Amino acid sequence: MPVNLTANAIAAINGGDVNAKPLVQVLDIKLIGSSQERYRFLLSDAVATQHAMLATQLNDRVKTGRVRKGSVIQLIEYICSTVQNRKIIVVLNMETIILDCDVIGNPRVSEFDLLPEKPLSSGPQPSVNNSVAGAQNSSRTSYNNVKTSSSLNQGGNIQSFRPTVQPPYQPPPNYKNHGAIMRNEAPARIIPIAALNPYQGRWAIKARVTAKGDLRRYNNARGDGKVFSFDLLDSDGGEIRVTCFNAVVDRFYDTIEVGKVYVISKGSLKPAQKNFNHLKNEWEIFLETTSSVDLCPDEDTSIPKQQFSFRPISEIANAESNSILDIIGVVVTVNPSVPIMRKNGMETQRRILNLKDQSGLTVELTLWGDFCNREGQQLHDMVEAGIFPILAVKAGKVNDFSGKSIGTISATQLFINPDSAEAAGLRNWFDRGGKDTASHSITKEAILGGMKNETRKCLTQIKDEGLGRSDKADWIAVKATVSFIKTDSFCYTACPLMIGDRQCNKKVTKSGNSAWLCDRCNQEFEECDYRYLLQVQIQDYSGMTWVTAFQEAGEEIFGCSAKELYVWKNEMQDDLKYLEVVQNCLFREFIFKLKIKEEIYGDEQKLKITVVKADKLNYSEESRFLFDSISKRHMATY
Repeated sequence: MPVNLTANAIAAINGGDVNAKPLVQVLDIKLIGSSQERYRFLLSDAVATQHAMLATQLNDRVKTGRVRKGSVIQLIEYICSTVQNRKIIVVLNMETIILDCDVIGNPRVSEFDLLPEKPLSSGPQPSVNNSVAGAQNSSRTSYNNVKTSSSLNQGGNIQSFRPTVQPPYQPPPNYKNHGAIMRNEAPARIIPIAALNPYQGRWAIKARVTAKGDLRRYNNARGDGKVFSFDLLDSDGGEIRVTCFNAVVDRFYDTIEVGKVYVISKGSLKPAQKNFNHLKNEWEIFLETTSSVDLCPDEDTSIPKQQFSFRPISEIANAESNSILDIIGVVVTVNPSVPIMRKNGMETQRRILNLKDQSGLTVELTLWGDFCNREGQQLHDMVEAGIFPILAVKAGKVNDFSGKSIGTISATQLFINPDSAEAAGLRNWFDRGGKDTASHSITKEAILGGMKNETRKCLTQIKDEGLGRSDKADWIAVKATVSFIKTDSFCYTACPLMIGDRQCNKKVTKSGNSAWLCDRCNQEFEECDYRYLLQVQIQDYSGMTWVTAFQEAGEEIFGCSAKELYVWKNEMQDDLKYLEVVQNCLFREFIFKLKIKEEIYGDEQKLKITVVKADKLNYSEESRFLFDSISKRHMATY
């Protein structure tokens, strides 16, 4: 069927018209760029052609074949930018009207595409069309005629001739007078964050600040400096990080407030540093001294307060280490906050809590620094009062030490009992029976290659089945009672320094000046940490065995830290308190998660049984487990 493209669309777009929504034809499509994929179009209005760049969020239109060479499209959102002395149309949104169509009209290259050109990228350059090639051939013919006629004098003698080099073609100016050119001071048009790209000369975005980083100072080869960043979210769900350095920090650090909406313009876009930026955007905004950040006085309800992409706890078990994600769960336990010495000699706080969700799993969340005394203390008080709050974690970091866990970083945000559909559904599930459902922790319960087998067994099966004597360790769960604890040496002195996000924990010794020395860190410090190293005898109905319990398992058995127990026994010499704690542990039932592996000590092979986790017996969960076991046995007989 006949198709009429929008007349003079190319000229109108280059003149600044961005509201016409014209019909144009795609004459050519090229993939350019090496670091990231970008598509370049050659657009036609049947009379003139113009090159265009496709916004990256529209790349799938080309990949899936929804637009191809010959397609007639309607430009919905677009701008015209000058890139390297050449005008380029940036297509932000479009619709395909006709998928396949013959070339319409007799389009020629527009004057804006004939400006002196530098390559846009290392990718392939557009081919010269027939009209330009014809113009070049015509120029060569004229030049040869001039050369022949000018080489002969009136007498017919040949004279030497030096041709005049003509300047390259320049398009006629689009202004008549020769006065000063005025800059376009009109406000830039607000565009979605998803449409931002480096090919735009003027842009503005309207977005809400969802997170603000701390002011950090640095020192490198170029000297000292300071930097901070903040995250933005717009009404279309687009997110991007904004970074400020040095003098720009002084301008905007006190201005930016979390939760406020701003219009931001006149910044530069650079590729996002994915090692430090977890947002789903390939670009990052860098503000400059000429940048503009204007607070919107009226609250914009179209922009959400926060945007989450929650992952269930069951998926965290297979998540990559150091990945950043969002989770939500019910806080079921909160441990006390403890001081930790970092490797730089600075002390910080650490607090561990456990989250549970509908997947029937729990995961440890480690709070660091101010989170411990701020949200951490609030959560501790709520759980102590019998209130189990919902906690949403924005930008938590996955750790895989002794199983998968989540830790806070500088960009993490915690939301207690958030107003969201996910939180409402989780609360309804927990209150209607989820609180009493049996759950398994993915922390300290994983081995290389996946989750370990936690088959419930009795103690005599360890020997009868030869557990731990293969190449890989065996993992089991047993219900047993603590019958004896060796208390002559229940802990050791440990290095408190942090290596990354983990504590060193190596054994330390006293140096000559009464300070503690760590051979691994090669550093001295005034105070050390104390960590459990217990030898515990456990027994069930079938027999008994000796097991080794380290720090976390020791805290679960004793109910206090190793340092507290050490102080009561050796410094305060409070034997009554010390004996009370020890005796309260005896003959108490736990569900012990055990790792069993045969190891060589000298020339002798010994079976090592390590307590990975010790959960106090929950009688309702244990009753449910027994009923399920009975039902399975009953069904197996039929």
